[in-house]
Amino acid sequence: MIDRTDPSLADLAERLRALPPSLGPVRLVAVDGHAGSGKTTFAARLAAALDDAPVLHTDDLASHAALFDWQARLVDEVLEPLGRGAVAHYAVYDWHARRFAEQHTLPPAPVVIIEGVGAGRRQVRPYLACLLWMELAERDSWRRGQRRDGPGMSAFWAGWFPAERAHFAADPSRPYADALIRQPATRSEGYRVLPGPGGTI
Repeated sequence: MIDRTDPSLADLAERLRALPPSLGPVRLVAVDGHAGSGKTTFAARLAAALDDAPVLHTDDLASHAALFDWQARLVDEVLEPLGRGAVAHYAVYDWHARRFAEQHTLPPAPVVIIEGVGAGRRQVRPYLACLLWMELAERDSWRRGQRRDGPGMSAFWAGWFPAERAHFAADPSRPYADALIRQPATRSEGYRVLPGPGGTI
């Protein structure tokens, strides 16, 4: 269940709403971090605090053949339409069937969240109102991700490790983050929103 009562998320949501639009009528917010760092869960909770803001998962744009080479599709199919105030349409990759299958839509809402490894990459940052980084070390993130996915995904993770390291070595996101997000230590605690190295919101 999504907790809509986390005061840190409520406060962050208000700060994001107050930002000027960065992409036509949209305030585009990126949630980046290592694989397994909690980006998807955090983005869902933040979206709920933003009255169910739409969320784009970069895993829907990536594929086995192009783990990180999805920026052109993102710009052409999603960012350009949103910048015109139009609904974006994009194909979603089916990781089991290994092909792009169903079509998704993304409306030009006041706040739109894009989450995934590389969401704050160089080509995307000019369109962003805010970049959030999940502050969890690479090793701890990867351990969590592998526990989540189970042994059946071990071959995928073996290929993922060098690919993610190479991506962030060439195009790091954390130095440009407006805020660092630390997860709750216990269920009763909220997220901690800390100043980022790239600025504050």
